[in-house]
Amino acid sequence: MSLKGKIVFITGASAGIGAATALAFAAEGAKLLLAARRVGKLSEVASAALERGAGAVHSINLDVRDHREVQNAVDSLPNQWAEIDVLVNNAGLSRGLDKLYVGKIEDWDEMIDTNIKGLLYVSRAVVPGMVVRGRGHVINLGSTAGELSYPNGAVYCGTKAAERAINDGLRQDVLGTPVRVTSVDPGMVETDFSLVRFHGDHERAAKVYKGIKPLTPEDVADVIVWAASRPAHVNIARVLLTPVQQANSLLFHRES
Repeated sequence: MSLKGKIVFITGASAGIGAATALAFAAEGAKLLLAARRVGKLSEVASAALERGAGAVHSINLDVRDHREVQNAVDSLPNQWAEIDVLVNNAGLSRGLDKLYVGKIEDWDEMIDTNIKGLLYVSRAVVPGMVVRGRGHVINLGSTAGELSYPNGAVYCGTKAAERAINDGLRQDVLGTPVRVTSVDPGMVETDFSLVRFHGDHERAAKVYKGIKPLTPEDVADVIVWAASRPAHVNIARVLLTPVQQANSLLFHRES
């Protein structure tokens, strides 16, 4: 399926997997709706996307945790941007790496509000239009953490397990329509993920990737675009991808 001219809405598009996904769709000639909270970074991604070949770019300053803000943003899109073809629910984060019984409530709230409720809010705002138009594709960013919990990560893992359940539930709910639903579940990817998790502690974040060649954001973006470009009758339900040195969210082989 050609993606040229398709309207692709990407949340969390200011960095990491979201930014790489924007550039990958741009190379296919798609028109990009880019949403994020960091407008400065988002502007840089928008400019790079146009240089890469995007048909057009429309940026939105958006916090997916606010359901009214999300609905208003979608409802107020200019007519030429209203018919979204592909939604990439990428916005998400992890905060802290603590045992559950000493975890910080504010970290829990941020993860749940972004990873679960934000995913729901954006999907609720966008998917009805896809159903009415009889076309569309929702691609959700999951994680190996949603398949197997790891110590000190119970709440983050729980949010990604919820993403998997929501993804599968939505795929069943749109059965009988042409709308497709996909979960792309990466393992270790070197982005700002660990830096955010550890509240800006660069030294601690760097140790996460020591001795391992992790996935890059571009690796994940490549899979997202591949799933979106399958023939219209093909739905890729889930893709699980990891570095060769990772078996699951618990088992790694680190080079000394």
